[in-house]
Amino acid sequence: MKSHRFLLTIAVLAISPLVFAQSDAQKSVAQPEHKHGTSSETQKPIAKAAPSEAEKSFLQLKSLAGTWQATLTVDPPQPGIKNGDVGQISLRVTSRGNALVHEMYDPSKPNDPARYDHPLTMLYLDNDRLTLVHYCDAGNRPRMVARSSSPDGKKVEFDFVDLSGANQYGHMYHAVFTTIDENHHIEDWTYMMPGDKPVHAHMDAQRLQSAQISQAR
Repeated sequence: MKSHRFLLTIAVLAISPLVFAQSDAQKSVAQPEHKHGTSSETQKPIAKAAPSEAEKSFLQLKSLAGTWQATLTVDPPQPGIKNGDVGQISLRVTSRGNALVHEMYDPSKPNDPARYDHPLTMLYLDNDRLTLVHYCDAGNRPRMVARSSSPDGKKVEFDFVDLSGANQYGHMYHAVFTTIDENHHIEDWTYMMPGDKPVHAHMDAQRLQSAQISQAR
């Protein structure tokens, strides 16, 4: 009986993408319904709502999907960190476009999936708010919400809302993403140390091409 259940589960997982695809295809070819009456009377198409500020900001951030090399500047200076150090940032759209995964790591170390020192951030739309949750290597999860983006839409700023987990070593408090162009963006992160002492990390990121990513790994 267990083996039958296992096979059934695999079958469901295998066909679920097809179900989504078929459903989307059916929606795309579906004809608009007609009102009752003469043949000349047709139903007007429903106007698509304009995207909200949160949706615009999320779309802008999703355009940054890819692998980036970032030069780090920290203020005030911190032990073990030098201004000019280089790290890598990965941004990946997932969950059928509903989430953006942001990950920071050291390119000088092997890209081992069993490593545990990659700070991870998830960005997603929560109704009319663009939300950021940072899974910090300090053992906590600060949540932030984006304020209205800059007039040109290229700067998205996140303000602290609340914190889950321990706060013994401090927590991430603020984040700003600024798009310069498709191959260049800047990230500014503020970490709040114990005693409410802020540390600012400025990362100037350049997009890596496929050949550069292979060499880095």
